[in-house]
Amino acid sequence: MSLLNQLFNRGVFGAKCKTCLTLAISRMKLLQNKRDLQLKQMRKEIAQFLQAGQEAIARIRVEHVIREQNICAAYAVLELFCEFVLARVPILENQKDCPSEMREAIASILFAAPRCSDLPDLLQIKNMFTAKYGKEFVMAVSELRPDSGVNRTVNMALLIEKLSVSAPSSEARLKVLKEIAQEHNLAWDSSMTEAELFKKHEDLLGGSKAICGGSSLPQAPVKQDSPKSSPSNGAHPTMPTVSKPGSQQAPNPPSAMPLLGTNEIEQSATNYNAAAPITDTKREISTSQPSDVLERARAAIACAERASAAARAAAELVNVKFGSLKLEGKSS
Repeated sequence: MSLLNQLFNRGVFGAKCKTCLTLAISRMKLLQNKRDLQLKQMRKEIAQFLQAGQEAIARIRVEHVIREQNICAAYAVLELFCEFVLARVPILENQKDCPSEMREAIASILFAAPRCSDLPDLLQIKNMFTAKYGKEFVMAVSELRPDSGVNRTVNMALLIEKLSVSAPSSEARLKVLKEIAQEHNLAWDSSMTEAELFKKHEDLLGGSKAICGGSSLPQAPVKQDSPKSSPSNGAHPTMPTVSKPGSQQAPNPPSAMPLLGTNEIEQSATNYNAAAPITDTKREISTSQPSDVLERARAAIACAERASAAARAAAELVNVKFGSLKLEGKSS
């Protein structure tokens, strides 16, 4: 029974592998013809940009031209490998292990399968080789490991280079631009493009990091208050109000302060002196150690609460005195 299953699976593997390889070869030929037409049109547009003096656009478009040329060259190598494997399918069917002379072609197909999205037949071929030889063999061969037994020949190295996703070098871009200019008989001066392609760009990110560092910025000197200007009780001196010429300053109501008694005035002054050093406390907080910040902040909040309570009490006393004076005036 197992012998019949092996014979049946051999026939299925050979038929499917031949079908997928044939479809992949025909699809690669169609895509190569399509890309050749697109490349001719793209090269013609780049020649027009060079003739019009728009070299910046030409330098960008030439990267796409190089990428399409690389894909066409990779398809040409893949087509050869697929033709080789298609001719040796009967050998793959009859042998349990992969022959050493076919490892290069199979490794190239497996390496290109996930990198060529417009060739889905290669993925089916990869699945068939995975079912026949196992995942370990397919991973070792597709990743080109040293223990896979794959020899990197010229064709395989060319395939790996052409399917690379790295940006083309400045030399390659300049070479293609010169070829396009020569192909369309343009008297193009490439000195400006050479200077732009080979100039060294400054690392602005590194400069910004150096500026953002605290050591590179000069620190402004801290201005200290002179002991003569600060009052002895810790309160901040009030600046005299300068009245503008032509403007009338609103006079203080005469009945505001006389309504307060002597004890009440002393109490409000004491509360004001207790609330005045809030800004001094904040200044000490900014220069003190981190362990004392919480305690000084609590002290500042307590002083602010006492100052607001004193202000409310003084306002209530003023309202009460002013109301009593009004009642006395009405009664008289």
